[in-house]
Amino acid sequence: MSADTNRKDAGADKRPLAGIRVLDMTRVFSGPWGTQILGDLGADVIKIEQPGRGDDQRRLGPPFLMDGQGAPTSESSYYLSVNRNKRSVALDIKTPEGQATIRRLAQKCDVFVENFKAGNLAKYGLDYASIAALNPRIIYCSISGFGQTGPRRHQMGYDTVMQAMCGLMSVTGRPDAEPGGGPLKVGLVMSDMMAGTYAAMAIQAALYARDVRGAEGQYIDISMFDAQLAAMSHQASHYLVSQEVPERFGNGAPSVSPSNAFACSDARIVIVTGNDMQFRRLCEVLDLTDLADDERYRSNSARVVNRAPLLEAIETRLRTNTKAYWLAELERAGLVAGPINTLAEALADPQASAREIVRHVKHVSGGSVPLVATPMRMSATPLDRYTAPPTCGQHTDEVLREVLGMSTEEIHVHRRQA
Repeated sequence: MSADTNRKDAGADKRPLAGIRVLDMTRVFSGPWGTQILGDLGADVIKIEQPGRGDDQRRLGPPFLMDGQGAPTSESSYYLSVNRNKRSVALDIKTPEGQATIRRLAQKCDVFVENFKAGNLAKYGLDYASIAALNPRIIYCSISGFGQTGPRRHQMGYDTVMQAMCGLMSVTGRPDAEPGGGPLKVGLVMSDMMAGTYAAMAIQAALYARDVRGAEGQYIDISMFDAQLAAMSHQASHYLVSQEVPERFGNGAPSVSPSNAFACSDARIVIVTGNDMQFRRLCEVLDLTDLADDERYRSNSARVVNRAPLLEAIETRLRTNTKAYWLAELERAGLVAGPINTLAEALADPQASAREIVRHVKHVSGGSVPLVATPMRMSATPLDRYTAPPTCGQHTDEVLREVLGMSTEEIHVHRRQA
């Protein structure tokens, strides 16, 4: 059961987390990514922002959203990407009044999420011990760079540093010996996204343990460092099993061959062959059947050892025709291949249209916000509601009145104190 079963519209909302209320004290990316997942799943996410300034992410632009007249607003695309399905309340946590209001809100919430530096909220009386004393059923989740323990617990964490420290950059990019070789950052904030995703999963697990299995409220400690190391998955296992440090293979794969990007006469494509049968079929499509019978390429292990001459032979053949021609031939043969798309091309793909990946939602500025839809498709509890990322403090009066029962006069007094 929710901390407050009277949440507006909860009964009509079929999304799985409808009726769950989340107090969101997060900013920038890792926390907002996680709370957006909870919002997509139906939770009432109340985002706390600094009055007049809001989430720092709002200013990370250009580009900025355009209003109904085509003028830029103060809402950055960066902010818009992780803050849909939330309500924004402007409260100053540095003031006693702001702190008191947040504590009152926490008593009406199921979940409290924050991504301040380790231990930072204790000085405001908003740490886990303080909040749990008021609401023992609270699920309190802290997201930080290095977690709440260990010698680095007080250090700040940014994605690029995490990618470097956790080995992601060491396995991304071309080998040192090749032109342009060297460690390379992934083009997404992977460490933030992994931490936020793990946080959302852990919060849901804790809610299940509390509401179904009778467990108490609890504290969740999520570290970007931990999350990125966990996401190293098979690369980490490679090292732990063999004690061999994984190398960079550019667009190739260390244990599968051929699996790479190849140049056609007009553009590059990616081809992945997962087994010997697929390799033989690839050789037939490319009219390179002699390669399939070559001792150097008969097994995947042999192809991994002899990858360089094999890749050269395949690309020489692919250069004789266009990307469209080869992709059609490979698809006809049931092989796995695809174009190397720009984001514009990816979002214009007929598959993206069929899956309704891009949604347009009305924004309070008078314009609309294009959003990338959640990838979670659920039949009995469809995730079919999207609200625009809020402006700073957009829902302050609404939430204080609805959740805390404040009168209009009390809200005005509160605003003057803030």
